[in-house]
Amino acid sequence: MTFADVELDIGGMTCASCANRIERKLNKVPGVEATVNYATEKARIHASAGLTPDELIAVVEAAGYTAAVPAPPWSEPADSGDAAVSAVDGLRRRLLVSTALALPVVVLSMVPALQVTNWQWLALTLAAPVAVWGAWPFHRAAWINARHRAATMDTLISVGVLAAFGWSLYALFFGTAGEPGMQMAFTLFGTGHGDEIYLEVAAAVTVFILAGRYFEAKAKRDSSAALRAMLELGAKDATQLRDGRETPVAVSALRPGDLFVVRPGEKIATDGLITDGASAVDLSMLTGETVPVEVSTGDRVVGASVNVGGRLVVEVTRTGADTELARMSRLVEDAQTGKANVQRLADRVSGIFVPVVIGLAVLTFIGWLIASGSVEAAFTASVATLIIACPCALGLATPTALLVGTGRGSQLGILIRGPQVLEETRRIDTIVLDKTGTVTTGHMTLLDVIAAPGEDAGEVGRLAAAAESGSEHPIARAISAAAVGPHAVESFQSHSGYGVQAIVDGRVVLAGRSSWLREQWGLDTESTLTTAQDAAENDGKTVIAVAWDGNVRGLAVVGDVLKPGSVVAVTEFRKLGLRPVLLTGDNAGAAQLIGAAAGIADIRSEVTPEGKLNVIRELQAEGRTVAMVGDGVNDAAALAAADLGIAMGTGTDAAIAAADITVMRDDLGAAADALRLSRRTFGIIKGNLFWAFAYNIAAIPIAMLGLLNPLVAGAAMAFSSVFVVSNSLRLRRFAPRNPTAASR
Repeated sequence: MTFADVELDIGGMTCASCANRIERKLNKVPGVEATVNYATEKARIHASAGLTPDELIAVVEAAGYTAAVPAPPWSEPADSGDAAVSAVDGLRRRLLVSTALALPVVVLSMVPALQVTNWQWLALTLAAPVAVWGAWPFHRAAWINARHRAATMDTLISVGVLAAFGWSLYALFFGTAGEPGMQMAFTLFGTGHGDEIYLEVAAAVTVFILAGRYFEAKAKRDSSAALRAMLELGAKDATQLRDGRETPVAVSALRPGDLFVVRPGEKIATDGLITDGASAVDLSMLTGETVPVEVSTGDRVVGASVNVGGRLVVEVTRTGADTELARMSRLVEDAQTGKANVQRLADRVSGIFVPVVIGLAVLTFIGWLIASGSVEAAFTASVATLIIACPCALGLATPTALLVGTGRGSQLGILIRGPQVLEETRRIDTIVLDKTGTVTTGHMTLLDVIAAPGEDAGEVGRLAAAAESGSEHPIARAISAAAVGPHAVESFQSHSGYGVQAIVDGRVVLAGRSSWLREQWGLDTESTLTTAQDAAENDGKTVIAVAWDGNVRGLAVVGDVLKPGSVVAVTEFRKLGLRPVLLTGDNAGAAQLIGAAAGIADIRSEVTPEGKLNVIRELQAEGRTVAMVGDGVNDAAALAAADLGIAMGTGTDAAIAAADITVMRDDLGAAADALRLSRRTFGIIKGNLFWAFAYNIAAIPIAMLGLLNPLVAGAAMAFSSVFVVSNSLRLRRFAPRNPTAASR
């Protein structure tokens, strides 16, 4: 049987119990594995190929909610957040009107001096719209769930508000509370005596819970702003180049192989390869770094980055869902939609919590009625139990932290594949670092020029650079990059695998292997140069001999160098309690040199791709929990086998696909930032869950004992949700310790 992944936008959820209920309904369908996230309002479904999205939508609708297949993230318009804005604005209006009506009711009920004749009827007039219209979202959700023989947190709120309002109506019309001049006894932690009315409870509890829902919805909208902003980064229009003519087109009209023009200040329309021009490109949307990157013919560019320099002609390589921006948005959304194990525990608890609380409220009413004989006391305690026990904070504890943490990560160029990754980061005690391209730049650099006795090193370097300028070989480019001043270069010839020859300023210059110069041209290196060459090659460096006028004049030493932030990154890893291990296929000399420079003592050299995988398994066999940082195809197997794989986003697609975390900055310090952010997010989740569990465990017995007024219970319940959301929003202030990263 084949399977397909389906994602649905879910509407009508008002609490974590709703998400849990939809999830259970979907999972009852044969061949379906579903996860529903209340915070993101999405369902991620792994279903057999025989099931269509319409059939899955029907299951959700049968449960009393709405569902729809979302448009692909990369095709969403810039106003995709309008629905969230509208929902928040609607809650805000409902809250403001309800507050204006409820405030006089509370004041009249609490201040006897203001209780004029027939004040109860004025309170009823003001409280009725609040208890009915203001609390309508709770009543509607409770009714829909009741029709499907289910109970959610809205059931608790609706029953509590209607009970307080209904009792007040009974007392006003059939009891003594409606008599002229009757004053209502109100004590903060008492139950009072006589035919009390609870209009202030019905009104104030509605306002408190509406306030909690408003701030919750606002925080959810704000916390997903990073993903919306990412989706809005892409260019909408492009200038296509065809037969030498420039034509404005929509980005969606571009296809691989097309050419388009990017002028200074314009966004690059989609991923591509520069075919003409040189410029600087602002990649801050992708990497978080503010320093533009120099690009020229042959370099790859990413859609949505900004051309800040010269005119570029780009050939399209990827469009739509295949672009880097679309891939990033999918990674972020996947992380926000998924569930960590701690969240699954919270969902299971909230799923059984509501019926348990209703049972406790009934027992409280019966117990107080038997113990005190007072219907009023029994009613007050049972309503307080209903209201205080709403486990909204429990349902928000994990998803809000995930929303904010992964959103902040995307702003800093840190992409977390899923919430389970956060749990892995806290257990990591060893971090294995690939050398080339991870700890080092991965690019050849001219490190030294060694002149033969009596020769000028500057002249050797200049002539070598000029001779190599016609070659595209990485070693040649490293040497030619050091050229100073113009040189007349003629008759360039490349001898593949050996070296080059050219006439530079009238002299025949040879640059290549010493063996080639000796065997092909009969030129021998002096002993001093031979000693220097042996020492450099023992350190893993590449040596190019330079000769002219029949003599070897010097050596150009080329090699890989540490990235600027690698030393700081290794220090950060140690601060996080991690043991760094350097892993490379290079010889021992080169590995020791780089390891010593980076401050890494544990070095594994001359390791094959298969050997890298074996090293990971050996460390795990020693009882270590291992993270692996790499960027190449040869790192993919090790990244997948590690307990936590971290890929450098500048590396290969194979490495990125195998990793759990991708850091888009070409800087090892970004990996340390990724671990810090992940651990910080998981710490926030644990703090939220502790508060949510502790709050309910402490508050329910107090309410059942009659020591908590329903008014205070409503305020406390709303505060607990706001506290959890506000605590999660602290992640928006997370700042990278690497100074090259932008805090956007």
